[in-house]
Amino acid sequence: MSASLEKVRFLVVDDNEHLKDIVRTILRGFGALHVLEASTPAEAMSHLKRGAVDILILDYELGEEDGLEFLRRLRTDADSPAPFMPVIMLTAHSEGARVKAARDAGATEFCAKPVTAAEMLRKVSAVINNPRPFVRSADYFGPDRRRRDDPTYKGPERRQDRDAEPPAAKSSDG
Repeated sequence: MSASLEKVRFLVVDDNEHLKDIVRTILRGFGALHVLEASTPAEAMSHLKRGAVDILILDYELGEEDGLEFLRRLRTDADSPAPFMPVIMLTAHSEGARVKAARDAGATEFCAKPVTAAEMLRKVSAVINNPRPFVRSADYFGPDRRRRDDPTYKGPERRQDRDAEPPAAKSSDG
Protein backbone atom coordinates (compact mmCIF):
# COMPACT_ATOMS: atom_id res chain seq x y z
CA MET A 1 0.00 0.00 0.00
CA SER A 2 1.48 3.33 -1.00
CA ALA A 3 -0.22 5.42 1.68
CA SER A 4 0.55 4.96 5.34
CA LEU A 5 -2.49 4.07 7.42
CA GLU A 6 -1.08 5.82 10.50
CA LYS A 7 -2.95 9.02 9.68
CA VAL A 8 -6.11 7.50 8.20
CA ARG A 9 -9.12 7.75 10.50
CA PHE A 10 -11.52 4.79 10.26
CA LEU A 11 -15.03 4.39 11.60
CA VAL A 12 -16.31 0.82 11.91
CA VAL A 13 -20.11 0.65 12.18
CA ASP A 14 -21.52 -2.72 13.19
CA ASP A 15 -23.89 -3.88 15.90
CA ASN A 16 -21.78 -7.01 16.43
CA GLU A 17 -19.02 -6.32 18.98
CA HIS A 18 -17.00 -9.36 17.90
CA LEU A 19 -16.87 -8.21 14.28
CA LYS A 20 -15.85 -4.68 15.31
CA ASP A 21 -12.99 -6.24 17.29
CA ILE A 22 -11.90 -8.29 14.27
CA VAL A 23 -11.96 -5.31 11.88
CA ARG A 24 -10.16 -3.07 14.40
CA THR A 25 -7.48 -5.75 14.90
CA ILE A 26 -7.02 -6.11 11.13
CA LEU A 27 -6.74 -2.34 10.62
CA ARG A 28 -4.31 -1.94 13.51
CA GLY A 29 -2.26 -4.80 12.06
CA PHE A 30 -1.84 -2.67 8.93
CA GLY A 31 -0.65 0.27 11.01
CA ALA A 32 -3.92 2.16 11.50
CA LEU A 33 -3.78 4.16 14.71
CA HIS A 34 -7.21 5.80 14.57
CA VAL A 35 -10.11 3.33 14.59
CA LEU A 36 -13.41 4.61 15.94
CA GLU A 37 -16.40 2.35 16.47
CA ALA A 38 -20.18 2.75 16.44
CA SER A 39 -22.99 0.26 16.97
CA THR A 40 -25.83 2.31 15.49
CA PRO A 41 -26.35 4.74 12.62
CA ALA A 42 -27.00 7.50 15.17
CA GLU A 43 -23.61 6.90 16.82
CA ALA A 44 -21.96 6.80 13.40
CA MET A 45 -23.57 10.08 12.37
CA SER A 46 -22.34 11.68 15.57
CA HIS A 47 -18.74 10.70 14.72
CA LEU A 48 -19.15 11.90 11.14
CA LYS A 49 -20.53 15.27 12.26
CA ARG A 50 -17.39 15.78 14.34
CA GLY A 51 -15.38 15.27 11.14
CA ALA A 52 -13.08 12.70 12.65
CA VAL A 53 -13.37 10.07 9.88
CA ASP A 54 -11.66 9.40 6.53
CA ILE A 55 -13.03 5.92 5.69
CA LEU A 56 -16.29 4.36 6.85
CA ILE A 57 -16.57 0.58 7.20
CA LEU A 58 -20.30 -0.13 7.39
CA ASP A 59 -22.27 -3.30 8.08
CA TYR A 60 -25.12 -4.04 5.67
CA GLU A 61 -27.53 -5.06 8.45
CA LEU A 62 -27.67 -2.85 11.53
CA GLY A 63 -31.08 -3.40 13.05
CA GLU A 64 -33.66 -0.59 13.02
CA GLU A 65 -31.98 1.33 10.21
CA ASP A 66 -29.92 -0.95 8.01
CA GLY A 67 -26.60 -0.02 6.48
CA LEU A 68 -28.17 0.64 3.08
CA GLU A 69 -30.63 3.17 4.48
CA PHE A 70 -27.85 4.87 6.42
CA LEU A 71 -25.62 4.96 3.35
CA ARG A 72 -28.39 6.49 1.22
CA ARG A 73 -28.89 9.19 3.86
CA LEU A 74 -25.16 9.80 4.05
CA ARG A 75 -24.97 10.26 0.29
CA THR A 76 -28.12 12.28 -0.35
CA ASP A 77 -29.40 14.16 2.71
CA ALA A 78 -28.95 17.91 2.37
CA ASP A 79 -27.40 18.10 5.85
CA SER A 80 -25.12 15.08 5.45
CA PRO A 81 -21.72 15.77 7.01
CA ALA A 82 -19.87 13.45 4.61
CA PRO A 83 -21.61 12.72 1.28
CA PHE A 84 -18.25 11.96 -0.41
CA MET A 85 -16.97 9.64 2.34
CA PRO A 86 -15.44 6.40 1.02
CA VAL A 87 -17.60 3.55 2.33
CA ILE A 88 -16.62 -0.12 2.49
CA MET A 89 -19.82 -2.16 2.94
CA LEU A 90 -19.54 -5.41 4.94
CA THR A 91 -22.03 -8.27 4.78
CA ALA A 92 -22.28 -11.97 5.45
CA HIS A 93 -24.64 -12.25 2.47
CA SER A 94 -22.66 -11.56 -0.70
CA GLU A 95 -25.10 -12.70 -3.37
CA GLY A 96 -25.34 -10.54 -6.46
CA ALA A 97 -28.53 -8.74 -5.44
CA ARG A 98 -26.92 -7.48 -2.23
CA VAL A 99 -23.75 -6.38 -3.97
CA LYS A 100 -25.83 -4.49 -6.54
CA ALA A 101 -28.01 -2.91 -3.82
CA ALA A 102 -24.91 -1.73 -1.93
CA ARG A 103 -23.38 -0.37 -5.14
CA ASP A 104 -26.62 1.42 -6.02
CA ALA A 105 -26.85 2.92 -2.52
CA GLY A 106 -23.39 4.43 -3.00
CA ALA A 107 -20.93 1.95 -1.50
CA THR A 108 -17.39 2.54 -2.65
CA GLU A 109 -16.27 -1.06 -2.03
CA PHE A 110 -17.94 -4.28 -0.90
CA CYS A 111 -16.37 -6.82 1.46
CA ALA A 112 -17.87 -10.21 2.33
CA LYS A 113 -17.78 -11.69 5.81
CA PRO A 114 -15.97 -13.46 7.24
CA VAL A 115 -13.56 -10.60 6.76
CA THR A 116 -9.99 -11.59 5.96
CA ALA A 117 -6.98 -9.34 6.40
CA ALA A 118 -6.04 -9.73 2.73
CA GLU A 119 -9.51 -8.72 1.50
CA MET A 120 -9.74 -5.77 3.88
CA LEU A 121 -6.31 -4.56 2.77
CA ARG A 122 -7.41 -4.82 -0.89
CA LYS A 123 -10.52 -2.73 -0.21
CA VAL A 124 -8.75 -0.11 1.89
CA SER A 125 -5.96 0.10 -0.71
CA ALA A 126 -8.51 0.57 -3.50
CA VAL A 127 -10.22 3.40 -1.61
CA ILE A 128 -6.95 5.19 -0.87
CA ASN A 129 -4.89 4.50 -4.01
CA ASN A 130 -7.64 4.49 -6.66
CA PRO A 131 -10.34 6.91 -5.53
CA ARG A 132 -13.32 6.90 -7.88
CA PRO A 133 -14.96 10.11 -9.05
CA PHE A 134 -18.46 10.81 -7.80
CA VAL A 135 -21.43 10.85 -10.15
CA ARG A 136 -24.79 12.57 -9.73
CA SER A 137 -27.82 11.61 -11.80
CA ALA A 138 -31.58 11.76 -11.32
CA ASP A 139 -31.60 8.57 -9.24
CA TYR A 140 -28.03 8.10 -7.99
CA PHE A 141 -25.29 9.93 -6.15
CA GLY A 142 -22.09 8.21 -5.20
CA PRO A 143 -18.82 6.84 -6.53
CA ASP A 144 -18.76 6.00 -10.22
CA ARG A 145 -20.18 2.48 -10.45
CA ARG A 146 -18.20 1.68 -13.58
CA ARG A 147 -14.85 0.20 -12.75
CA ARG A 148 -13.38 -0.04 -16.21
CA ASP A 149 -13.48 2.02 -19.35
CA ASP A 150 -14.35 -0.08 -22.37
CA PRO A 151 -14.04 2.12 -25.48
CA THR A 152 -15.67 -0.61 -27.60
CA TYR A 153 -18.90 -0.65 -25.57
CA LYS A 154 -21.78 0.77 -27.62
CA GLY A 155 -24.78 -0.31 -25.50
CA PRO A 156 -27.59 1.79 -24.04
CA GLU A 157 -25.70 2.51 -20.82
CA ARG A 158 -22.84 4.26 -22.63
CA ARG A 159 -22.11 7.67 -21.19
CA GLN A 160 -23.50 10.41 -23.39
CA ASP A 161 -20.39 12.58 -23.20
CA ARG A 162 -18.37 9.82 -24.83
CA ASP A 163 -20.77 9.61 -27.78
CA ALA A 164 -20.34 13.25 -28.71
CA GLU A 165 -18.21 13.92 -31.74
CA PRO A 166 -15.41 16.39 -31.26
CA PRO A 167 -16.19 19.80 -32.76
CA ALA A 168 -15.10 20.13 -36.37
CA ALA A 169 -12.04 22.24 -37.03
CA LYS A 170 -12.89 25.62 -38.57
CA SER A 171 -11.61 26.28 -42.04
CA SER A 172 -9.13 29.07 -42.42
CA ASP A 173 -10.40 30.00 -45.92
CA GLY A 174 -13.21 31.79 -44.77
